[in-house]
Amino acid sequence: MPHNRYNGYEAYQYLDEDDDYKTFSLPDELHNGEPYQVPLDEDEEVRAQQLGEECTIVSFHEHPFYFPLETDEIAEYFNEGRVHTSYEGLAESNLDAVFDHLINDYGTVRSPNGWQWDDTIYDLGHRLCDLAHQDCVIRCESVDDIRYAHEEDLVSLVPAVEGAGMIENELDRIDILYGLGIRMMGLAFDYSNYVASGILENDSEKDGGLTAFGEEAIKRMNKVGMAIDLCHSTDQTALDVCAVSDKPVFFNHAGARELWSTNRMKSDECMKAVADTGGVIGITAAPPNITSSKRDDHTIDAIMDHFEYIVDLVGIEHVAFGPDLLYGDDDSVYPAYFPDKEGDRKVETIYNSPKEGHGFSTVSDMGAPKGMENPTEAWENIVRWLVKNGYSDEEIEMVLGENILTALEKVW
Repeated sequence: MPHNRYNGYEAYQYLDEDDDYKTFSLPDELHNGEPYQVPLDEDEEVRAQQLGEECTIVSFHEHPFYFPLETDEIAEYFNEGRVHTSYEGLAESNLDAVFDHLINDYGTVRSPNGWQWDDTIYDLGHRLCDLAHQDCVIRCESVDDIRYAHEEDLVSLVPAVEGAGMIENELDRIDILYGLGIRMMGLAFDYSNYVASGILENDSEKDGGLTAFGEEAIKRMNKVGMAIDLCHSTDQTALDVCAVSDKPVFFNHAGARELWSTNRMKSDECMKAVADTGGVIGITAAPPNITSSKRDDHTIDAIMDHFEYIVDLVGIEHVAFGPDLLYGDDDSVYPAYFPDKEGDRKVETIYNSPKEGHGFSTVSDMGAPKGMENPTEAWENIVRWLVKNGYSDEEIEMVLGENILTALEKVW
């Protein structure tokens, strides 16, 4: 249910526009396309509303901020270092906690290449300073903070990053990031680094898996209580980490490669290994990453094909949701971020399905899944879909958040 404690605060309202920071054309509405609700009958409506209020709902992976309306402003917008959290969107959502994965390779305040230490600190610092000036969203440091947010009608925001390139070869930077608020970190974001191999190396002789330094990084992350995500790392890296880590590890925004055959999706072997650590697999819905080869359309049902496949594979106690969505025009943002260039290895090997005869051959063919345009709409419809498809109250409570919290209690 929407959070009634929202007072209308907009990002960086404590500063003067165009004096303290540059303004950009941002969306006026949460929806770009036509809003959609999974249809329910009267009894299902009552049940969905009740579960939305009673369950602790945790999104394992989002980017809950606005992208500019004009795609040619995106680079300058991120270069300014002040992306605008959608407090309105979070307040209108049913979320109790959201893992905010910041801006990653778009963090280009000091360097045009992203993933630099200074850029990560700038990004995190600006976002947390803004967060401190409003009172609907709190910064999360523990499972207790998420429980508190649920009880007090707040949203708990968990700062996270998708790759560890910025730590370079310095283990102590893990401690520093934890001290500054980061509670989850990926290893390699597509490209390999000091820690691990990125998914551009999947199925190649260059896939070295976890490095010797990476093993030390995993041990340090276990010690400080930093959750480990493996989504943008290779299969071998995932298997290596599962063997090394003493704590549960995660795929926080993933899907099944058996249903959508790209390197961004995960093999059965790797998902079983993550589950064996006590970890959780969050189902993604990001437009360029995932749909279902069982369907010719792109809707919430295609995303839930992956949910049901992975539940059958590893058990419902190891599955949750990390939609990986944003507030903005997905239909223009994603093609701008992933241009369809012939020979672009990253796009062709990671995001475009090689399955022949499917309706989506390029990134620009895939807009946001119907019913999951942004985090607010997605999480309302996740609850509705689970109710409509006959899942029990206990199962719904598990996949909406309890599975994540149970695993995090062993990590944090």
